[in-house]
Amino acid sequence: MSNFKIDSLGPRKLQSPLPFSDMQESSFYMDDNAYVLEDVGIKHVPSKSRSFEAAGPREKIYFDPAKTRVGVVTCGGLCPGINNVIRTLVMQLWYHYSVKHIIGFRYGYEGFIAKYKHDIVKLTPEVVKDYHHMGGSALSSSRGKQDTGEIVDCLVVNNVNILFCIGGDGTLKGAHAIAQEIKKRGLKIGVVGIPKTIDNDILYCVKTFGFETAFSIAAQAIQAAHVEAQGIPYGVVIVKLMGRDSGFIAANTVLASPDVNFVLVPEVDFEFDGDHGMLATLEKALLQKVSEGKHPHSVIVVAEGAGQKFFNLDTTDASGNIRYGDIGILLKTKIQKYFQDRLPINIKYIEPSYMIRSVPANAHDSIFCHHLAENAVHAGMSGKTDMMIGYWNGRFTHVPLEEVIKGRKKIEPAGELWRQVLLSTGQPSVMK
Repeated sequence: MSNFKIDSLGPRKLQSPLPFSDMQESSFYMDDNAYVLEDVGIKHVPSKSRSFEAAGPREKIYFDPAKTRVGVVTCGGLCPGINNVIRTLVMQLWYHYSVKHIIGFRYGYEGFIAKYKHDIVKLTPEVVKDYHHMGGSALSSSRGKQDTGEIVDCLVVNNVNILFCIGGDGTLKGAHAIAQEIKKRGLKIGVVGIPKTIDNDILYCVKTFGFETAFSIAAQAIQAAHVEAQGIPYGVVIVKLMGRDSGFIAANTVLASPDVNFVLVPEVDFEFDGDHGMLATLEKALLQKVSEGKHPHSVIVVAEGAGQKFFNLDTTDASGNIRYGDIGILLKTKIQKYFQDRLPINIKYIEPSYMIRSVPANAHDSIFCHHLAENAVHAGMSGKTDMMIGYWNGRFTHVPLEEVIKGRKKIEPAGELWRQVLLSTGQPSVMK
C-alpha cells in the first residue's frame, strides 16, 4: 500500500460519467491500489521504497456532477502555463464530468476575504477558450496570508464542493490549512493542489509547469549576453535569473546554453575574495583566454538566492518570506571594484526575470499543464482531498499536502545535475 496516505471525503458510490463506454473501461480507470515507487534507483531494493498513490480517473466518483460546484484560485508569482491549467480544469469538468457550476476567485486568497471586495468570476468553456494564448493569470494573483476561517466561510457561502489551488510552496501551505479547517468543521469540501512555481522547488514533483518555458526563454537571454560579451574587449555580462532557494532555472539554462562560464546558485557556497574565490577565479579565466590567443570574455549566471550570506536579511514580504538582497548588483559592484586596477573589463548586467515568467507556456509545458489539470479533476471528483498532483518516475501521482510542505526541493551539490553544470562551465567545484 502507499506510504503517502491520501485523505478522502468518503466512499465513492456514483458511476463515473467519463466517455469510456465504447472502450475497455478497465484499461482506462485507475485503481486506488495502483502505486508509483518513490525510489527506483539501481542501488536500492524497490520493495523497501515508499510509494505514491497513482493519479488517474476512478470508475466510481464521490460527487454528483449535477450538484457539484467548483472553485479555482491562483496565488503567488506569475508563471507560464497558469491559464492553460485553468482552461483544462474548466473543459474537463464541463465536458467530461458535466459539472456546470465553476467559479474563479480573483487575486489569490484575497478573493475569499470580504473586505477586499474582489468579484467572483463564472468560468465556462466560452470564457476560458482562449486562455492558453495568454501569459500571466486570467484570475490574477496575490501574495500574503489570509484568514483560513474566512476562506472556508466563503466556500460555504458559495456552496463550493471542490477547490483547486494553483500555486507554489506558500499556496500549498495555505491549501493544507484550508483542508484542515474544513476537516475540523466536518465539511465535505475537497481541496486539490496543482504545483506551480517557476523555481521548480516543490517536493515530490520532478518538474513543475512553466519551468521548461522559463529556462527556454532564459537561454535566449544567455545567447544575447554571449554576443554582448564577445563584442567588447574583456566583456563580462551578468545574467540574474529566478531561484530564491533552489537554482534549477540557472542550472538548466546553463546546460541549454553552454556559452556560460560561471553559475552561482543558492545550494553551493562561494566567496568573493581570496586566491580561490570567485573574483580571482574569474581573473584567471580571462587571462587564460588571453594567453591562448582567444577573446577574453565571460558570461556569469547567478540565481537570485545565491550568496545571501553577504546581506543583512532582517525584513520579510507579505507572505512572510525573507526579503533577499540583490546578489546581481552586489556581484557587479564587486567585479568592478576588483578589476579597477587590474584589467580593463567592460561589464553589463541583464535581469530578464519578469519577462520570463510572464510569457505563455511553450508546447511541452502546455501538454504538461493539461495532464496536471486533468488528473486534478479526476482526483477532486473522486473525493480526494488535502493533496497535490505530483509527477514522479514518469507518472502522475497523489501526494499529501502535509508531506509536500515539509521542505523545498534543491540541487544536490554532489549530484548529477551539478556535475553536468560544472563540466559545461569549466568552473571549479569550490570557489572559496
